[in-house]
Amino acid sequence: MTTKKKNPLWAFFASVQLALFLLFVLAGTSILGTVVPQNKPLAIYAQQYGHNMANLLQLLDIIDMYNSWWFLTLLCLFCLNLIICSLERIPNVIRLLKKDDLATDSARLRKMPIRETLTLSQPIDQGIESVAGFLSSKGWKSSQRKKDDGVLLFSQKGGWTRFGVYIVHLSILVIFLGALIGSSAVAKKILRKPDFAFKGSVMLPETQDTDVIYAFQTSEKIDLGFTVRCDFFTIEYYANGMPKTYLSKVTVLEDGKPVTLKDGETVHLLEVNKPLTYKGITFYQSSYQPYQDFLVRLTNKKTGVSMTKIIPAGKQMNWQEGGAEYGILNKKAFGESVQQIKIWFTDRQAEPSTFWVNNAQEAIIKRPSAEYSMTVKQLYATGLQVTKDPGVWFVYVGCGMMLIGLYIAFFMSHRKIYAFIHEEDGQTTVLFAGSAHKNKVGFEKTFTGLVDSFRKKTA
Repeated sequence: MTTKKKNPLWAFFASVQLALFLLFVLAGTSILGTVVPQNKPLAIYAQQYGHNMANLLQLLDIIDMYNSWWFLTLLCLFCLNLIICSLERIPNVIRLLKKDDLATDSARLRKMPIRETLTLSQPIDQGIESVAGFLSSKGWKSSQRKKDDGVLLFSQKGGWTRFGVYIVHLSILVIFLGALIGSSAVAKKILRKPDFAFKGSVMLPETQDTDVIYAFQTSEKIDLGFTVRCDFFTIEYYANGMPKTYLSKVTVLEDGKPVTLKDGETVHLLEVNKPLTYKGITFYQSSYQPYQDFLVRLTNKKTGVSMTKIIPAGKQMNWQEGGAEYGILNKKAFGESVQQIKIWFTDRQAEPSTFWVNNAQEAIIKRPSAEYSMTVKQLYATGLQVTKDPGVWFVYVGCGMMLIGLYIAFFMSHRKIYAFIHEEDGQTTVLFAGSAHKNKVGFEKTFTGLVDSFRKKTA
């Protein structure tokens, strides 16, 4: 009898060697994508690697590797390989589960590595009932078939665990599906909807707002569909001048009105590793930029009039509503951080007030006309990384499936127990035998404990 020859293309994609090769290539390229910073301006790569290497990295899409056509092609090939491998092998598993184990010959049972023989002081009919009842009481529901030389009972557990590896395969496909759905390249080049999935950034100065962000690499404008405003930015430094922590207070606006977020607040405290998500778009605190300008908040305590304004140093400003003039004469800085600021202030009565104040510290100014509250701080812009990834829940589900599949594949097994009851030398004899396709040592302990329990029960 000749076997049907497989299609060479099908055999190629069903090979384990191809799966191992693709895994090796994907792992190697992922390491490359980790070593080479992703989605940075070309000037940064030119500065770090030189102009020629920077151009080569851009040509090969290394600087946006996970959205490159060749990386997505590798993922698709690996998915195809997984699908065909699974389709090739699952029918064999199904045939194995549908196998008629009650047709097993008694001679084969006597050759199984895990077996034990007991002699019962009962007629064979009572012995069959005793064994069947005992197995059922231990959770091993059995079926039986009469044979020429006796009766065979068969019970099994965990047949479905043979599909554990295919749950892992399916989880990988679900994760890759999520990666494709969340890919900005797929959204732009295939779906023709750049706002479906994207990664970008925006540098947002304090008190300013924006309804667009700029895509990585292309700097293409992407409409958010709402407005985000930076209300405040603060940064702490170590004694050596290195940044310690920094955070922003941001507000989401719809039709010019603040939106109440999930925590019940309209202002969100945005910190590193504490992002803000709104309408599927996530904002991460990623960087900052100091300016030479200053953010001034002034209040006339007599009239209650207030104002907030961004001003440069060395320029006299007129606050007509509050009846005052002011300016910044000097500053003391440590590195890029302004520590103290020298203020000039007058209400056009008596001599102007000049004084030093710490950055962002409130100063109370007493003048002949009124008392003023004044806060001056160095102006910063918060650097936000912005992503929209509609495939992220597929990735989460896929990771959960993978954990379940790995647990099943490594810690659970398909276990079988046979009990062949027959007469031998005028006595009722039971031949117990068992097998497990994994963790044979653990199953042997279970099998021995089961047989010992039955021995004690029938003693």
